Amino acid sequence: MFSMGKVQNQSTKGDPVLMALPKACSDEDTAVAFMEKQRWGSKPACVACGDTDVYQMMNKDGKTRQENYRWRCRGCKAQFTVRKGTVFEDSAIPLRHWCFAFWRAATSKKGVSALEIHRQTGVSYKSSLFMLHRIRFAMADSAPGLLGPGGGDVEVDETYIGGKMRYPGQYPPGRPGPKSNKPCVMAMVERGGSAKAMLAGSVTGKTFKQVVLENVDPSARILTDEAPHYHGLNKSFARGHKSVKHWRREYVRPGTDIHSNTVEGFFSIVKRGLDGIYHSVSKKHLHRYLSEYTFRYNRRALGDGDRTVAAIRAAEGKRLFYKEPV
Repeated sequence: MFSMGKVQNQSTKGDPVLMALPKACSDEDTAVAFMEKQRWGSKPACVACGDTDVYQMMNKDGKTRQENYRWRCRGCKAQFTVRKGTVFEDSAIPLRHWCFAFWRAATSKKGVSALEIHRQTGVSYKSSLFMLHRIRFAMADSAPGLLGPGGGDVEVDETYIGGKMRYPGQYPPGRPGPKSNKPCVMAMVERGGSAKAMLAGSVTGKTFKQVVLENVDPSARILTDEAPHYHGLNKSFARGHKSVKHWRREYVRPGTDIHSNTVEGFFSIVKRGLDGIYHSVSKKHLHRYLSEYTFRYNRRALGDGDRTVAAIRAAEGKRLFYKEPV
C-alpha cells in the first residue's frame, strides 16, 4: 500500500538513510534490516543481558531467517527481535509501516496526521493514531538538561492552546488568560540551543517561576515579555531578568538584544501545526504533541536522515500501552 506520491520532496543525495528508507517502507525484510542497523549498528546485542555474542535464528533450510526475525543470545539463551524493548514491541503492525511513520514524524516540520499514515500504508486510522502517539512518547525528554548553562540567554513565554469561541461569552473579554478554559503552555528556548515546552499546572506566578527555576541554569539570563508572573526572577539568575513591553508595541528593546522573538517563533510552529495538521488536540494528549515539536526543534540542525535515526533510537527502552493514551 505504500506510495511515494505524497511524501514530501526530500533530497536523498549523499544521505544513506534517506536513500534506504523508500525500500524499507515497502519491503518487510529490508525494513527489519534497516531497523536493526539503526538500533544496533554492526553489532547486535542481547536486549536481556547486553551480550554481543548473538546469532540470527534461521529456517530449516539454514539460508533464510525465521519469519519473525528472531535473534538468540549464546550467553543467556534469550530470544529477541529488534522490536523488543521499544515503543513498537508487541505491535502486529509490519515494521515497514513503522519505518514510514518514523520518517514522516521526524521530518515533517509541522507534523503528520494519522489520516495521512492511514492513506499511505493501509493501516487503520485507529492503529495509525496509536502509532504516532507511541512515536511522540519516544520523542519525549529531548532536552533533559538545564537550559542556558555557562551564562546563556533563555527566552520564556506562555500561550493558550485551543479553538475559537463557540458561543458569545465563552471566554472573558480580550485575549485568553488565566480565567480561560484553554490549556496554558509554557516554553523556554535557549538562543542557538534547545527548547522545552510543557503544560502549566496552574496559571500563577508561583507556578511559572518554579518551572523556570527547575529547567534553566542559574548562570543564565532570562528574557520575557512584561507579564507580571515573571517578576522576581531577577534574584535567581546570575545575569538577571530582562523584558520587553509588548503592550507598547516594543518587540525588541532599541539598541539591545532584549526580545522574546525566538520563543514566539517556536510557538508559531506549534500553533500552525496544531491548527493546520491536527486541527483539534485535547488537553489530555497535548503534552505528547509538545514532545513531538520540541524533538524536531532541538534537532533542527540535523539532516532528515539523521533526525529519523535519532527518533528510532529514542524509541529504545520506552513502552506506551494502548490503555494509557485511550
